Amino acid sequence: MSAELTEAVLAAQAGDEEAFRFLYRSLQPGLLRYLTALVGADAEDVASETWLQVSRDLPGFAGGEFRAWTVTIARNRALDHLRRQRRRPSLPVPVHALTDLADDADTEQRVGETLGTENALALIATLPPREAEAVLLRAVVGLDAETAGRVLGRRPGAVRTAAHRGLRRLAALLQRSEPASPPAPSPRALPGPRTASRPRPEASRAESADG
Repeated sequence: MSAELTEAVLAAQAGDEEAFRFLYRSLQPGLLRYLTALVGADAEDVASETWLQVSRDLPGFAGGEFRAWTVTIARNRALDHLRRQRRRPSLPVPVHALTDLADDADTEQRVGETLGTENALALIATLPPREAEAVLLRAVVGLDAETAGRVLGRRPGAVRTAAHRGLRRLAALLQRSEPASPPAPSPRALPGPRTASRPRPEASRAESADG
């Protein structure tokens, strides 16, 4: 956790409302994207429930990674919400094997730059669930692999592998979804200049009247 965030947490625990607003502004955008992937259109409601609990429980926060603590609350609220609605999560987390994958910084950077767009978030929803949630926590919320692993109850290596695999899939999807550059128009497709022999509308109407 950054020094600025740590200071804001301590100040908010002491009752500083401006510090709490800083925490909200810092975490809400990524948190809302994460919740959108989990509960869809109900993300705003779940985010509100999350911040109400954060506000209530903040005095008892004993330190550590504040973002991970907040995301864990959000995740639990999302699952509670889905149970109340009797709906399955948008990103269920089945247990399945993941193969090791090498780091790909270029891929992560390229995909990370576009994760804020609606198009990219829609593409994340098409990933296998474990990959999707790992990408959201690491590239959208900004958690490191160890912290994201604590949120998800998985080993850091498994989270890192899932995130890298998901980012590679996203890079391929984004590349396929990019529109091709339109071809340059040929000279024949361009409108030609008006010629002197083309009759004017007034002349055409006069000729019709004479006829």
